[in-house]
Amino acid sequence: MKITASKQELMKSLGIVLRAVPSRTTMNILYCILIDATVDTIKFTANDMELGIETCVDGTIEERGLICLDAKMFSEIIRKMPEDDVTIEVSPDLQTTISCGYSIFHITGKDTTEFSPLPSIDRQNPVTLTQFQLREMIRQTIFSISPNDANKIMTGEYLQIRENEIRVVALDGHRIAIRRLLLDTAYENREVIIPGKTMNEIGKILTGETEDSVSLYFTKNHVLFEMDHTTVVSRLIEGNYFRVDQMLSNDFETKVVVTKSELSSAVDRALLFTSETDKRPLVFTIERDIMNLQINSPLGSMSDDVQIEMEGKELKIGFNPKFILDALRVIDDDDIIIYFLNSKAPCFIRDEAQSYNYMVLPVNFV
Repeated sequence: MKITASKQELMKSLGIVLRAVPSRTTMNILYCILIDATVDTIKFTANDMELGIETCVDGTIEERGLICLDAKMFSEIIRKMPEDDVTIEVSPDLQTTISCGYSIFHITGKDTTEFSPLPSIDRQNPVTLTQFQLREMIRQTIFSISPNDANKIMTGEYLQIRENEIRVVALDGHRIAIRRLLLDTAYENREVIIPGKTMNEIGKILTGETEDSVSLYFTKNHVLFEMDHTTVVSRLIEGNYFRVDQMLSNDFETKVVVTKSELSSAVDRALLFTSETDKRPLVFTIERDIMNLQINSPLGSMSDDVQIEMEGKELKIGFNPKFILDALRVIDDDDIIIYFLNSKAPCFIRDEAQSYNYMVLPVNFV
């Protein structure tokens, strides 16, 4: 095999496929990238058996072939190369020469028969939306998945399709994040749980351009994302997702409209007085046109007033300030609406159309 591509193009493609190279595994072949130049296109592939990524590389094929190279070593070599075209040449005994200008590296490749190809998925009846839409749905929900593997389902995002509506849901036992989008086309109903790692990496790969599309294909055990010149295949999480709709409520006794930037700044200041070991609640006291935020901890205390528009009853309630701020940071509206039922019930931050809906459980502040 002999191929040539620019350093810039190689780094771009490596930056995509390296997301599927595990940091720790007992199978050494999974530390490798497969370089496939057996047809008319150069492809890089990485596969950790849960997440697989394949992307096309813009370059020239002088001799066809394929090789597995250690991903870390290969990427570091390319990164340190001059800004010029790089040639990769593989001999029959898997000895690989990587050259650029006067710089020449020699490394030993691995037998490609050990490398597991991406699962074969029938690409029919895709669900299509823009890369911007999918990236925003991920960005506005991914923070609510659980980092704890004790409940596998909580480590994933629930993707539900109902005709022309797609909904992404994430929860960790303390909060729920929901993003809803109406599509131009009606599709077959589907419900899947996609690993949080997959959604996080997809969110980083997507360009975010409104004119670029991404297509989703589903099987019983896998989901495939196809965008630009990149394909991502992921295993799905088995099991039934939580009955989220039963956790939501449209009832409220207090409704608050507040400028998002003012509330975000106040909550952010309160975080100065929290720590990983001592998570003190931020107490919201709602009285007519003022919402007072107060926190007391061994580190100090803070009291801050935010102007609001209020409907309903006055209320005093406590929250983990980080959970409130996480939701505020991903909302793009200038003004937000928060609904409260009582001091023991969760609050809901949502827009009138419910294109987004964030539920946060209260904490005891007595």
